[in-house]
Amino acid sequence: MISHIAAALAPVFGRLTVSADTSGPVVGGTILAANHTSLADPVVVVAALRRLGVDPVIMATAGLWRIPVLGGALAREGHIPVHRGTSRAAGSLADAARALAAGRCVLMYGEGGIPARRDSGEAAPLPFRSGLARLALATGAPVRPVGQAGARRVTSGTTAKQLAGVLTAPVRRPRVHVHVGAPLFLPDGLPEATAAAHGAVTSAWHTALSGLAGVGVGVGTP
Repeated sequence: MISHIAAALAPVFGRLTVSADTSGPVVGGTILAANHTSLADPVVVVAALRRLGVDPVIMATAGLWRIPVLGGALAREGHIPVHRGTSRAAGSLADAARALAAGRCVLMYGEGGIPARRDSGEAAPLPFRSGLARLALATGAPVRPVGQAGARRVTSGTTAKQLAGVLTAPVRRPRVHVHVGAPLFLPDGLPEATAAAHGAVTSAWHTALSGLAGVGVGVGTP
Protein backbone atom coordinates (compact mmCIF):
# COMPACT_ATOMS: atom_id res chain seq x y z
CA MET A 1 0.00 0.00 0.00
CA ILE A 2 2.83 2.42 0.84
CA SER A 3 4.26 2.07 -2.69
CA HIS A 4 0.80 2.52 -4.23
CA ILE A 5 0.23 5.69 -2.20
CA ALA A 6 3.67 7.08 -3.10
CA ALA A 7 3.07 6.36 -6.80
CA ALA A 8 -0.26 8.20 -6.61
CA LEU A 9 1.07 11.21 -4.68
CA ALA A 10 4.29 11.88 -6.59
CA PRO A 11 2.61 13.12 -9.83
CA VAL A 12 0.33 15.40 -7.80
CA PHE A 13 3.17 17.26 -6.10
CA GLY A 14 5.73 17.34 -8.91
CA ARG A 15 6.94 16.11 -12.28
CA LEU A 16 8.93 12.96 -11.59
CA THR A 17 11.40 11.46 -14.05
CA VAL A 18 13.46 8.34 -13.48
CA SER A 19 16.66 6.95 -14.97
CA ALA A 20 18.90 3.96 -14.32
CA ASP A 21 22.40 2.86 -15.29
CA THR A 22 21.16 -0.62 -16.22
CA SER A 23 17.96 -1.61 -18.03
CA GLY A 24 17.45 -4.93 -16.24
CA PRO A 25 15.31 -5.44 -13.14
CA VAL A 26 16.49 -4.63 -9.64
CA VAL A 27 17.15 -8.08 -8.19
CA GLY A 28 15.79 -9.15 -4.81
CA GLY A 29 18.14 -9.04 -1.86
CA THR A 30 19.58 -5.66 -2.89
CA ILE A 31 20.26 -2.72 -0.58
CA LEU A 32 18.99 0.53 -2.11
CA ALA A 33 20.99 3.43 -0.67
CA ALA A 34 19.51 6.89 -1.23
CA ASN A 35 20.47 10.45 -0.36
CA HIS A 36 18.14 12.23 2.05
CA THR A 37 17.34 15.93 1.67
CA SER A 38 13.64 16.51 2.38
CA LEU A 39 10.55 15.07 4.03
CA ALA A 40 9.23 14.62 0.48
CA ASP A 41 12.03 12.48 -0.91
CA PRO A 42 10.92 9.12 0.56
CA VAL A 43 7.67 9.47 -1.40
CA VAL A 44 9.63 10.50 -4.50
CA VAL A 45 12.13 7.64 -4.22
CA VAL A 46 9.53 4.96 -3.48
CA ALA A 47 7.41 6.16 -6.42
CA ALA A 48 10.47 6.04 -8.69
CA LEU A 49 11.40 2.55 -7.54
CA ARG A 50 7.88 1.36 -8.21
CA ARG A 51 8.29 2.46 -11.83
CA LEU A 52 11.29 0.13 -11.93
CA GLY A 53 9.22 -2.72 -10.51
CA VAL A 54 10.46 -2.54 -6.91
CA ASP A 55 8.36 -2.27 -3.74
CA PRO A 56 11.10 -1.98 -1.11
CA VAL A 57 11.16 -2.58 2.60
CA ILE A 58 11.85 0.88 4.01
CA MET A 59 14.09 1.65 6.97
CA ALA A 60 12.85 4.86 8.59
CA THR A 61 12.87 6.73 11.88
CA ALA A 62 10.77 4.96 14.49
CA GLY A 63 8.73 8.11 15.15
CA LEU A 64 6.75 7.47 11.97
CA TRP A 65 5.26 4.35 13.57
CA ARG A 66 3.55 6.60 16.14
CA ILE A 67 1.56 8.47 13.47
CA PRO A 68 -2.05 7.21 13.27
CA VAL A 69 -2.88 5.20 10.13
CA LEU A 70 0.65 5.58 8.69
CA GLY A 71 2.21 3.73 11.60
CA GLY A 72 -0.22 0.86 11.26
CA ALA A 73 0.41 0.59 7.52
CA LEU A 74 4.17 0.59 8.02
CA ALA A 75 3.92 -2.16 10.63
CA ARG A 76 1.56 -4.34 8.58
CA GLU A 77 3.79 -4.19 5.52
CA GLY A 78 6.97 -5.14 7.36
CA HIS A 79 8.85 -1.86 7.07
CA ILE A 80 11.62 -1.40 9.61
CA PRO A 81 11.65 1.24 12.38
CA VAL A 82 15.07 2.60 13.30
CA HIS A 83 15.35 3.50 17.00
CA ARG A 84 18.31 5.85 16.76
CA GLY A 85 20.43 6.38 19.84
CA THR A 86 18.88 3.50 21.79
CA SER A 87 19.81 -0.08 22.62
CA ARG A 88 17.24 -1.17 20.01
CA ALA A 89 19.08 0.49 17.10
CA ALA A 90 21.09 -2.62 16.20
CA GLY A 91 17.89 -4.64 15.93
CA SER A 92 16.87 -2.71 12.82
CA LEU A 93 19.93 -4.03 10.96
CA ALA A 94 19.03 -7.59 11.99
CA ASP A 95 15.50 -7.02 10.67
CA ALA A 96 16.93 -5.64 7.42
CA ALA A 97 19.21 -8.67 7.07
CA ARG A 98 16.20 -10.98 7.40
CA ALA A 99 14.31 -8.99 4.74
CA LEU A 100 17.27 -9.28 2.36
CA ALA A 101 17.55 -13.02 3.02
CA ALA A 102 13.85 -13.33 2.14
CA GLY A 103 14.50 -11.75 -1.25
CA ARG A 104 13.23 -8.25 -0.50
CA CYS A 105 15.01 -5.03 -1.45
CA VAL A 106 15.74 -2.74 1.48
CA LEU A 107 15.73 1.06 1.11
CA MET A 108 17.87 2.94 3.59
CA TYR A 109 19.43 6.37 4.01
CA GLY A 110 23.13 6.33 4.79
CA GLU A 111 23.13 9.88 6.14
CA GLY A 112 20.66 8.95 8.86
CA GLY A 113 18.76 12.24 8.74
CA ILE A 114 17.81 15.37 6.83
CA PRO A 115 20.27 18.31 6.66
CA ALA A 116 19.36 21.33 8.79
CA ARG A 117 19.05 23.82 5.94
CA ARG A 118 16.41 26.50 5.38
CA ASP A 119 16.85 27.01 1.62
CA SER A 120 15.52 24.79 -1.16
CA GLY A 121 18.88 24.34 -2.90
CA GLU A 122 20.65 21.08 -3.66
CA ALA A 123 23.75 19.86 -1.86
CA ALA A 124 25.87 16.73 -2.00
CA PRO A 125 25.05 13.93 0.47
CA LEU A 126 26.33 14.41 4.01
CA PRO A 127 28.83 11.90 5.45
CA PHE A 128 27.33 8.44 5.93
CA ARG A 129 26.90 6.63 9.20
CA SER A 130 28.23 3.10 9.36
CA GLY A 131 24.92 1.20 9.36
CA LEU A 132 24.65 0.80 5.60
CA ALA A 133 28.17 -0.60 5.30
CA ARG A 134 27.66 -2.89 8.31
CA LEU A 135 24.52 -4.34 6.73
CA ALA A 136 26.19 -4.85 3.34
CA LEU A 137 29.30 -6.46 4.82
CA ALA A 138 27.31 -8.73 7.15
CA THR A 139 24.96 -9.98 4.44
CA GLY A 140 27.10 -9.81 1.29
CA ALA A 141 24.21 -8.00 -0.40
CA PRO A 142 24.84 -5.78 -3.42
CA VAL A 143 24.19 -2.06 -3.09
CA ARG A 144 22.45 0.07 -5.69
CA PRO A 145 22.97 3.80 -5.14
CA VAL A 146 19.89 5.98 -5.57
CA GLY A 147 20.30 9.71 -6.18
CA GLN A 148 17.38 12.12 -6.06
CA ALA A 149 17.31 15.81 -6.84
CA GLY A 150 14.45 18.27 -6.65
CA ALA A 151 12.56 17.01 -3.60
CA ARG A 152 13.61 20.12 -1.68
CA ARG A 153 11.62 22.13 -4.22
CA VAL A 154 8.52 20.31 -3.00
CA THR A 155 9.11 21.02 0.68
CA SER A 156 12.07 22.17 2.77
CA GLY A 157 13.14 24.73 5.34
CA THR A 158 11.25 25.90 8.42
CA THR A 159 7.95 24.34 9.47
CA ALA A 160 6.05 27.24 7.90
CA LYS A 161 8.00 26.92 4.63
CA GLN A 162 7.47 23.17 4.55
CA LEU A 163 3.72 23.57 4.98
CA ALA A 164 3.64 26.26 2.30
CA GLY A 165 5.66 24.04 -0.01
CA VAL A 166 3.26 21.12 0.36
CA LEU A 167 0.21 23.34 -0.18
CA THR A 168 1.59 25.04 -3.29
CA ALA A 169 3.40 22.07 -4.88
CA PRO A 170 0.29 20.80 -6.75
CA VAL A 171 0.18 24.18 -8.50
CA ARG A 172 3.93 24.63 -8.96
CA ARG A 173 4.60 20.95 -9.78
CA PRO A 174 8.40 21.22 -9.44
CA ARG A 175 10.61 18.84 -11.38
CA VAL A 176 12.12 15.94 -9.46
CA HIS A 177 14.52 13.34 -10.84
CA VAL A 178 15.65 10.00 -9.41
CA HIS A 179 18.61 8.05 -10.76
CA VAL A 180 19.39 4.44 -9.81
CA GLY A 181 23.03 3.49 -10.27
CA ALA A 182 24.55 0.13 -11.17
CA PRO A 183 24.90 -2.51 -8.44
CA LEU A 184 28.18 -2.77 -6.57
CA PHE A 185 29.66 -4.83 -3.76
CA LEU A 186 31.30 -2.79 -1.05
CA PRO A 187 34.97 -3.43 -0.20
CA ASP A 188 36.05 -5.08 3.03
CA GLY A 189 36.66 -2.80 5.97
CA LEU A 190 34.03 -0.57 7.55
CA PRO A 191 35.64 2.82 6.71
CA GLU A 192 36.37 1.73 3.14
CA ALA A 193 32.86 0.33 2.64
CA THR A 194 31.24 3.46 4.08
CA ALA A 195 33.34 5.70 1.83
CA ALA A 196 32.53 3.59 -1.25
CA ALA A 197 28.79 3.73 -0.53
CA HIS A 198 28.92 7.49 0.01
CA GLY A 199 30.85 7.99 -3.23
CA ALA A 200 28.40 5.87 -5.24
CA VAL A 201 25.35 7.69 -3.88
CA THR A 202 27.03 11.06 -4.48
CA SER A 203 27.68 10.03 -8.09
CA ALA A 204 24.04 8.97 -8.49
CA TRP A 205 22.98 12.33 -7.03
CA HIS A 206 25.12 14.19 -9.59
CA THR A 207 23.41 12.19 -12.36
CA ALA A 208 20.02 13.05 -10.86
CA LEU A 209 20.98 16.73 -11.00
CA SER A 210 21.75 16.35 -14.69
CA GLY A 211 18.41 14.61 -15.18
CA LEU A 212 16.70 17.48 -13.38
CA ALA A 213 18.12 19.80 -16.01
CA GLY A 214 16.95 17.48 -18.80
CA VAL A 215 20.47 16.32 -19.63
CA GLY A 216 21.61 12.73 -19.78
CA VAL A 217 18.34 11.09 -18.74
CA GLY A 218 18.48 7.33 -19.29
CA VAL A 219 15.54 4.95 -18.95
CA GLY A 220 13.24 7.69 -17.78
CA THR A 221 9.48 7.90 -17.54
CA PRO A 222 7.92 11.37 -17.47
